Amino acid sequence: MNQDNPSRPFDARAFREALSAFATGVTIVTTRSDAGRDIGITANSFNSVSLEPPLILWSLSRRAMSLPAFLQGGHFAVHVLAADQDALSHRFATPGADKFDGLQVGRGAGSIPLFDDCSARFECRKAFTYDGGDHMIFVGEVLRFQDFQRPPLIFHAGRYALAVEKSPRPGTPTDDESEPDSSFSRDFLIYLLGRARFQMMHGLRPVLEQHAITEDEWLVLSLLGVSDHRRIAELDRLLWYTGTRITYECVARLASVGLVTLVGGHDPDARVNLSSHGRAVVLELVAAAKALEAHTERNLGLGETTLLKNLLRNVIRETEPGMPPLQTLPQSFEE
Repeated sequence: MNQDNPSRPFDARAFREALSAFATGVTIVTTRSDAGRDIGITANSFNSVSLEPPLILWSLSRRAMSLPAFLQGGHFAVHVLAADQDALSHRFATPGADKFDGLQVGRGAGSIPLFDDCSARFECRKAFTYDGGDHMIFVGEVLRFQDFQRPPLIFHAGRYALAVEKSPRPGTPTDDESEPDSSFSRDFLIYLLGRARFQMMHGLRPVLEQHAITEDEWLVLSLLGVSDHRRIAELDRLLWYTGTRITYECVARLASVGLVTLVGGHDPDARVNLSSHGRAVVLELVAAAKALEAHTERNLGLGETTLLKNLLRNVIRETEPGMPPLQTLPQSFEE
């Protein structure tokens, strides 16, 4: 909505929505009341003022019940929340119950409560307060600070979000000089998805080769590890979305090496169960796959991992091809 005509009544709601286009970090500001009670609120109105002397500011609504405590207190701490602390942000943004109940806190200047494991933390002496319309503006002199090197939590358009570094622009030098210098490799989504899958699977292939299992057979065993006694046709339908077609011959080979058992005749309605040996192999393969996934997620960080999974879900939704086509049955099935 636009507010570009000065003669119109000012639309406060539209103004607020326009301000929400600016992405901010999320903080919890804490202090201690004169009565010795811990006070904390969620705020995203945090900003730097000066490096010398080190000053920061934040603002608090005049209607906030915690305003008297912050006006009276001589110290406060600003905690810049990490990407996985949205639940903590919600707790301190919700009026009512004791927000510190069950939380472990440290103590800073003036006995103010301090949280660890955030993105950054600033312990401040209250230096100035200013009238900011419907808010009071607090300026603090930073006495101590900690940078925990954790990805921050972001607030944008009324929702929590994650901060992710953008990839270099096309043409920017990279460490991967072996990658072909073309838009196909650098920007073509199909290439990037295919290469990412190949390279993640590369670490799992030695374990598969140790058990003489193909990637398709690994997918079958993984599904059976979640829930076995599945029909061959069901396995085929579930794995078609990965580009894999499951046939009786595929499952029969797994049975021949003692990884599964077959119940029923030579048809797509035959049921497949994991053997005890197959279940042990599945556990080993799942552990190896989870270790590879954890290594990748650790290097990406929580924010980029969460964003990547959300983006992949969006890609899956946007490219949904519908129900898989029925396989052409062998002649022995049709007779």
